[in-house]
Amino acid sequence: MKKILFSVCMLAVAVLAIAQSETLKSKVVEDGGTGPYKALMTEVPGLQAHTVFVPQDLSKFGKQNPLPVLVWGNGACTNSPWEHFKFLNEIASHGFLVVATGYIPMEEEPYRGPMSTTQQQIESLDWVIAQNADKSSPYYNKIDTRHICLSGMSCGGLQTLFNCADERVSALMICNSGLFNHQNASQAVGGMPMPPKEKLKEIHTPVMYLLGGKTDIAYENGMDDFHRISHVPACAVNFPVGHGGTYRQPHGGEFSVVALAWLQWQLKGDQQAAKMFRGKDCEILKRKDWTIEKNELFDK
Repeated sequence: MKKILFSVCMLAVAVLAIAQSETLKSKVVEDGGTGPYKALMTEVPGLQAHTVFVPQDLSKFGKQNPLPVLVWGNGACTNSPWEHFKFLNEIASHGFLVVATGYIPMEEEPYRGPMSTTQQQIESLDWVIAQNADKSSPYYNKIDTRHICLSGMSCGGLQTLFNCADERVSALMICNSGLFNHQNASQAVGGMPMPPKEKLKEIHTPVMYLLGGKTDIAYENGMDDFHRISHVPACAVNFPVGHGGTYRQPHGGEFSVVALAWLQWQLKGDQQAAKMFRGKDCEILKRKDWTIEKNELFDK
């Protein structure tokens, strides 16, 4: 009996040692990004099936300079931001905390597992709120929980619109996406969230549709959404690269430039960044091939 107990104890010690030796995965993407705060892509304790992009040096942030938040959902409902990690890392390097749905992509290879869910964005929101309030967290009092943008690409955009009524959200960014009409609902991939167009009435924040032009398969749906939104400031910007956008280009390509301007304006109140969108001679029109449409509330 003593030998059996000893063996059981040794096994328990071995299991504990293995568990303690396991470390969370992390990676520096593209030298940390081009922003002033070199970023890190990482897993975090207690937040399974999510990837965090964050400035490496958190000492630069606090109550006087907190990190606004981007919560992200992936295209194709994939449970990893493997197509978007360059884009998301670039955003983090400009002083944002980015929480993406799905497992960390250590390589730029397609994820083959089960699809993501709309609930994972809610888990991201819950996590940032809890971390900011937790005195034992490295993010304690370093997150700007009043300024959170909910966003996603394609299916991730549908997940975002599904969750748009959440009162913790202060801005929306819908990328290469839009709600399906009854006429084209059959084109949706199985497993995608399919809220009706009436869901748009629940939007309570400024919203930008970031689309890939007329060859983007989400163009018609996204522009139809935009033309239905009159109760909050809304704009639709297009860059003619199709549905895939520029996310996989170095530092996220052109999409990251415009997305960053939106986030700097909406989450940090940067009036210089607002010039990308506001006024008849807005800066986005000075960038090759970009177009913009705005509703009546947008420039007021």
